[in-house]
Amino acid sequence: MTMDPGTVEKIIEIIAREVLIAVEENRYRKENPGGSQCSYECADGICIKTCFDKAGEVISAGADRLTSTLGGIPADLNVAKTIDHTLLKPDATADQVAQLCYEAKKYHFASVCVNPTHVKLCSELLKGTDVKVCTVIGFPLGASATEVKVYEAQVALRNGATEIDMVINIGALKAKDLDLVAKDIRSVVATVHAAGALVKTIIETSLLTNEEKVMVCLIAKEAGADFVKTSTGFSGGGATVEDVALMKRTVGPTVGVKASGGVRTREDALNMIKAGATRIGASAGVKIIQTDTKQDSSSDGVPKSY
Repeated sequence: MTMDPGTVEKIIEIIAREVLIAVEENRYRKENPGGSQCSYECADGICIKTCFDKAGEVISAGADRLTSTLGGIPADLNVAKTIDHTLLKPDATADQVAQLCYEAKKYHFASVCVNPTHVKLCSELLKGTDVKVCTVIGFPLGASATEVKVYEAQVALRNGATEIDMVINIGALKAKDLDLVAKDIRSVVATVHAAGALVKTIIETSLLTNEEKVMVCLIAKEAGADFVKTSTGFSGGGATVEDVALMKRTVGPTVGVKASGGVRTREDALNMIKAGATRIGASAGVKIIQTDTKQDSSSDGVPKSY
């Protein structure tokens, strides 16, 4: 029976993946006889190893092929400059968005984060300022087709967006279809980077196990994402200090971490920064900045460089 080229290619991919997993497992057994338990997942030539102790806690993770990210982490990490001033409510009006932009200019927030329909307005209102325009793609479910996410990103970029927060394909990750997860992220990253903009991947931590959080952070890093982001705020859970710390340990210094969802006070924001967050997604940005603004580094424990 003659098979079509597409079927042959798929079989080769499956065999190659299984070989990579077997090689990695064999190498680990030789290097760590009787040690911790590790699992391996391979996608698109990338093998991810996640090791657990006897209690099931993640103790190490890594990938056998990593690339440096395009873009970068902002150098000015004072509290205001870490905040993406956010308004993503479905009933947000143009007047409310205009007020958001006014506040962002006044306090010099990193960006405003709005739904795609408001990108053009924000771009016009923030022209010539130091505030970026951020929007969300595949939001809030992440279940759009990759082609739809790419088109949505293209429209947002044409309308003036300079930062794109995309929701990963959460269902594909839960099913361990890592090829789809990687290609989904990489396709949006390629489109956004071609326009000179940044990408933050929303992984929706409240729906994931620690193993899945580590796995998708490594995939996002390899795919060239500039940030990994905790949450949409629409799935019953937001950022936690523990998740931010785990994500930062996983992606290292070359990729930013955005804590989003449930960050409502200055204390919340400072705790996220201490854990490794370099961006904060919050609708309470003004409150965060106005609260305890007279405190110095000796009273909150955080250097003024933050």
